[in-house]
Amino acid sequence: MSVVASLSRPEAACVFTARGLTKIYRMGEVEVHALRGVDLDIYASEFVVLLGPSGSGKSTLLNILGGLDRPTSGTARWRDHDLGRSSEAELTRYRREHVGFVFQFYNLIPSLTARENVALVTEMADKPMTPEEALALVGLGDRPDVLLCDEPTGALDYATGKVVLQAIVRINQELDTTAAVITHNAAIAGIADRVLRMADGRIAEVTRNANKLSPEEIQW
Repeated sequence: MSVVASLSRPEAACVFTARGLTKIYRMGEVEVHALRGVDLDIYASEFVVLLGPSGSGKSTLLNILGGLDRPTSGTARWRDHDLGRSSEAELTRYRREHVGFVFQFYNLIPSLTARENVALVTEMADKPMTPEEALALVGLGDRPDVLLCDEPTGALDYATGKVVLQAIVRINQELDTTAAVITHNAAIAGIADRVLRMADGRIAEVTRNANKLSPEEIQW
């Protein structure tokens, strides 16, 4: 039985919609069911944390939403765009113009959008510019619509992990960017608007934080 990962937010537009989303990887004669019928809504300016153990389908779901992978069946939409039916050129344009990625290993920083790269650096400075100010200096003023983060603190020490979370929260709040963060660290769930718990390729539970915490308030 699929859980629709949505709690009513009539004041916000729906950014991502997934219905009956499945993903099967085939390795020879072996089939791996990474997603098993996921239903999902994510809203504009929302901060979502996806929790779950390795192999629960978190990264596969994020990759499909980010246009890095395609579903085996079901639908995944970004606003009015069907990501599963988009051409490779359309997906490339979608990633370039609308999506920022933060991965676990920071040798992949060139894959981030300009704003996320600048925001991470300015957060670490003593007297930082805002991301808008820094990008405006080089004529890159357009803001990303979506920030997708796969274990952004997984390879970092505690202090640096907090700095990265602060940058992600700031981008979400100040730029109205929709943010989705994958983690196996349950403590990070406290900074989210909504928490989606995944297990065995499905969304098993959806909760909303009545009182969100700041990155400074969480501990692990």
